Amino acid sequence: MPRVLLVEDDVSVRDALEMALRRHRHDVTTAATGEDGLKYLHAGGADIVVLDLMLPDIDGFEVCRRIRAHSAVPIVMLTARSNDIDVVSGLEAGADDYVIKPVIPRVLDARIRAVLRRTVQTDGHAENHGGLVIDRSAVSVTNDGEPVGLTPTELRLLLTLSGAPARVFSRQQLLQLVWEHDYLGDSRIVDACVQRVRAKIEDVPACPVYIQTVRGFGYRFGPL
Repeated sequence: MPRVLLVEDDVSVRDALEMALRRHRHDVTTAATGEDGLKYLHAGGADIVVLDLMLPDIDGFEVCRRIRAHSAVPIVMLTARSNDIDVVSGLEAGADDYVIKPVIPRVLDARIRAVLRRTVQTDGHAENHGGLVIDRSAVSVTNDGEPVGLTPTELRLLLTLSGAPARVFSRQQLLQLVWEHDYLGDSRIVDACVQRVRAKIEDVPACPVYIQTVRGFGYRFGPL
């Protein structure tokens, strides 16, 4: 059973989501504040964090940043607002996906399971791209000999792009391949994840060498 840490201050929402997730066969631990969520995560761990953005002490953005400072655990954020600032800020802070309130439990369950499925299929070879080495057998990435800490989503995005260097992927294709979104999803998820990966593997993220933008279409790996 996947271990879910649910951080939500609204008791009625928290109780309803806890019951629904348990019905979907998740092992759920709950927290009402950001600080408590961080304590529970540090003490007991979790396979995934479901994190509300509007919390009474420290907000979900800061919780997300603190988690990302030491952990690659997947994060699905809950937000009552779908405006660009909230969504993009949460994704840039390190969230893997988001769900808009009011939450439909089966949608949240599907998103959780999709994130947890983002494991890497290994084929036993390493790719050497100058200083960047992607070892698919060891499921690891190094840059100039230093390990690069990527979340499962970031790693899957990088491996999807690097696995076909000559191919240009549209944002919609990446949503389907990496996030398993089979609808016309939100390309902000892709763009924010690309920015995070660039920050970790590029010497100058504003002038990327590895992940190139193809204007008006999407992304490709390697020089244009």
